[in-house]
Amino acid sequence: MQGLVLLYVGAVLFINGLSMLGRIAPKEAAIMNVFAGGLSLFVSLHGAAGGQHGAIRTAAFGLLFAFTYLWVAYVHWSGQDGRGLGWFSLFVALTAALVAGDGFARARDATGYGLAACWAAWVLLWLGFFVIGALGRKAWTRPVAWLAIAQSVLTAWLPGYLMLTGRLAA
Repeated sequence: MQGLVLLYVGAVLFINGLSMLGRIAPKEAAIMNVFAGGLSLFVSLHGAAGGQHGAIRTAAFGLLFAFTYLWVAYVHWSGQDGRGLGWFSLFVALTAALVAGDGFARARDATGYGLAACWAAWVLLWLGFFVIGALGRKAWTRPVAWLAIAQSVLTAWLPGYLMLTGRLAA
């Protein structure tokens, strides 16, 4: 199910990047955040229900995405300033850095190294959300928006598509 989630993470990162650039209204972008967050929540909880350590680990990290997108939707709909989301993004970035480090240490093939590189890239993105949201550095919005758009393709949509078509192992 990782390919399924990544495909829609790609969509939501693309939409959020466009929203940050002012090309899509935040309230309109919120619907994609609800969908991607809800899908990631469902897949993560479904995976964790089996009770196996590996599935629970995957679910725990998947929930980082789920709650990020659900919180983005809330901020868009409620008009909140996003400071809480910014601080959550710091927590997620620090966790993602550990996941990336573990991934590189355990990688034995191109897929393992590629997934670790995705986590490393997501560290930068979540740090960008922290700087914009928690620290209020609005000048960072445009570069972080373009980073979200680039990562939507390189770290989510394309790997998700390749997994769904059997060209990349999940």
